[in-house]
Amino acid sequence: MEFSQLRIFQAVAEEGSIAKAALRLNRVPSNLSTRLRQLEERLGVALFLRERQRLQLSPAGKVLQDYASRLFALQDEAEAALKGGEPAGTFVIGSMHSTAAIHLPAMLAHYHRRYPAVNLQVHTLPSGELVDGLLAGRLDAALVDGPEVSSELEGIALFDEELLLITEAGHAPVRSARDVAGQPLFTFRPRCSYRRRLENWFAAQRATLGPVMEIESYHSMLACVIAGGGVALMPRSMLDSLPARDAVSVHPLAAPFGQATTWLMWRKGMAGANLRAWSDGLRERLQLP
Repeated sequence: MEFSQLRIFQAVAEEGSIAKAALRLNRVPSNLSTRLRQLEERLGVALFLRERQRLQLSPAGKVLQDYASRLFALQDEAEAALKGGEPAGTFVIGSMHSTAAIHLPAMLAHYHRRYPAVNLQVHTLPSGELVDGLLAGRLDAALVDGPEVSSELEGIALFDEELLLITEAGHAPVRSARDVAGQPLFTFRPRCSYRRRLENWFAAQRATLGPVMEIESYHSMLACVIAGGGVALMPRSMLDSLPARDAVSVHPLAAPFGQATTWLMWRKGMAGANLRAWSDGLRERLQLP
């Protein structure tokens, strides 16, 4: 296998389309199709499943994607080491949606100013999916909720978040989950750690969990709550950034459900120059020891 073939494979896997991957790589689609076909013939397996207008990774393709991500990470680390340990190559950071919206912009700008040669990429996903990305080698580091208990990961605590339950304006005070029992919940996908906290809050107080409605943005969650459709949980920092924040009622949750700590996590043994520079920058900005 050639690295150029793997780059093409990775681009198609991420874009789900040869045409979109060709635009991203500034190449013609026919060239990508030929190189992919050659790679599949060499390996003797189908890497993609053709479904309507989108390409989905086959089981073999998912295996190759994991290995390709690790190879590219090692390549970047090798280049950085040969350049005297200076940050270089591609650095892929994952982040929860709220952290990406509130805390990450300043961090990204700070890092880019210091290390403009680094190709910095950001993936926003629920916390559980970020951990999967770390373990699979698709992410170099991730900002996740709480220290993930895994022998393959390590990290540092960065900052605390206060989690708030929001309801339609004028809602009676919420002192327990029973006060909103049965009401619809607006939240992210199942691997979202904040969703898990909310579900655990209901379970701990033996309250009836209402229907869960999955939404992919805090703006949409807020709009649905304002309309009287149900309740949602979000960090105070996120709520404070939204223009319509005064159109809902806010209810703090008792410990341990109303407090979360955001961590920077990475795979053990994979703290290369890019990650060390990112970690040092965070420590400096947040005044961590």
